[in-house]
Amino acid sequence: MTLLAIIIGELLSLALFVVLMRLLLQLVRADFRNPICQAIVRLTNPLVIPLRRILPPIRKLDTATVVAVLIIAFILVAVGFAFQAFPVDGLIWIQQAVLTVAYAILWIYFWAIIAYALLSLVAPGGYSPLQSVLASLCEPVLGPFRRIIPGIAGIDLSPLWACLAIQVILYFLPRPLFFAW
Repeated sequence: MTLLAIIIGELLSLALFVVLMRLLLQLVRADFRNPICQAIVRLTNPLVIPLRRILPPIRKLDTATVVAVLIIAFILVAVGFAFQAFPVDGLIWIQQAVLTVAYAILWIYFWAIIAYALLSLVAPGGYSPLQSVLASLCEPVLGPFRRIIPGIAGIDLSPLWACLAIQVILYFLPRPLFFAW
């Protein structure tokens, strides 16, 4: 791959990350008064607001943000295939876009859980905007692990088991061709 392909791929991956964060934070009902959430909303508004005029939400799901995620994933895959210069079947294109989104979500949760666990060790009980966002994002995933696996001597092992489960899923999931993370 050329340097141009790598730069474009990284920029599109970054855009996918930001729009996915907006979608995930909406799904977990994060506090959007948080400065980090506000920054994510401001970064993604140029893409989401025009789509929102066309696409109404379905119940509590913001379809405009879902479509924005899919658009960026399709563009990322299309750019990857364009730089590879071989013909692509439409089904492979869709499969690669869905795999890219799935991989991105799993990696976002993996690193968010690690950051959340580290922050809880460094500053337990403290407040920071990042800790609030990570708590909103990670608690729905860590909750089921806490119900199954109790803490040992006051140490919460749910982040360890959640990260292990994510890594197992990533191992068995086919790797997308143009995933930059």
